Amino acid sequence: MASSEEKVVAVIMVGGPTKGTRFRPLSLNIPKPLFPLAGQPMVHHPISACKRIPNLAQIYLVGFYEEREFALYVSSISNELKIPVRYLREDKPHGSAGGLYNFRDMIMEDSPSHIFLLNCDVCCSFPLPEMLDAHKKYGGMGTILVIKVSAESASQFGELIADPETKELLHYTEKPETFVSDLINCGVYVFTPEVFTAIQGVSSQRKDRANLRRVSSFEALQSATRSLPTDYVRLDQDILSPLAGKKQLYTYETSDFWEQIKTPGMSLKCSGLYLAQFRFTSPNLLASGDGTKNATFLGDVYVHPSAKVHPTAKIGPNVSISANARIGPGVRLISCIILDGVEIMENAVVTNAIVGWKSTIGRWSRVQASGDYNAKLGVTILGESVGVEDEVVVTNSIVLPNKTLNVSVQEEIIL
Repeated sequence: MASSEEKVVAVIMVGGPTKGTRFRPLSLNIPKPLFPLAGQPMVHHPISACKRIPNLAQIYLVGFYEEREFALYVSSISNELKIPVRYLREDKPHGSAGGLYNFRDMIMEDSPSHIFLLNCDVCCSFPLPEMLDAHKKYGGMGTILVIKVSAESASQFGELIADPETKELLHYTEKPETFVSDLINCGVYVFTPEVFTAIQGVSSQRKDRANLRRVSSFEALQSATRSLPTDYVRLDQDILSPLAGKKQLYTYETSDFWEQIKTPGMSLKCSGLYLAQFRFTSPNLLASGDGTKNATFLGDVYVHPSAKVHPTAKIGPNVSISANARIGPGVRLISCIILDGVEIMENAVVTNAIVGWKSTIGRWSRVQASGDYNAKLGVTILGESVGVEDEVVVTNSIVLPNKTLNVSVQEEIIL
């Protein structure tokens, strides 16, 4: 078969309501993968990166959300990119590799030569075509995107050791107790279809072990928590660790940015990273203005075409303003995400904050935080339809939906 006809498919893991508690109160309104970063749904960034892969036939989103939650987005993005995007709902958690295996027949429908696997809650530049080229050179079963991080933070992730010359994966360990390496797994992979054989191998080994034991019911109860169901296969512990050092898996290092989007605070940081990337990939999405006819924009700012921003407002850097928001005279916005239908009255200031759908911020009010993206209250978050009255200051706080604040608060979670 000529290489020009080789097809590629991409699978993006979007997770589901089993998790997402760390993303409250924002995930109360919207599935986390559809939360906007830099004005585009979180999952849009990996999807549009897939568009750059040559001979891409299909994109699949795999998760536990109800189909209806993704129906609108999936149809609009398929039209926009002119590539079929399908949402596949898992009946129960199968693990990162098991989820892929569960839908193997659909994924293999186009007889692809390569399969990309991406995690939706990862923020990076997704250098997919470059990864694919490297993968073809290595000639293994899979290639993992990796990045060097500080030795202190490495232990929160999957650490790995790769051969500095051949880039072969030699050793892989998930969240180790002691320092192994400053190279970590970015959660972005490209595989040949052989990966399905490897996953099946793990399942059948488990079945054999279970049959060999035929343990007493007491023992079965004791070990039930430890022995995983045969169709639950984790990519990292069950596939990457055992195959390391067998000339099957290789690494491709990115020198760009990489973050994991686990909390609302991190989503604000990642929104800024994506806005900065738009400078190179889609400068047309960034707002510009010097305060003469329209507002003053500093640094990277996204404004939805339906939003209204008063010419005397000063916006940026790292600000994203969603549909139908209204930003009044003299408003100052710095490092924040303003969601649909928000109204911000004159001379209010918002900094290091996420302002939820249909919220209103009164005149001369301040919604602010220290901007420590990792701290629990390092970014102020207003849930849906929160009202902040005139001259009220909200600092380092989280406010749940439908609350009205008429007094200033600091370091509080308002339920």
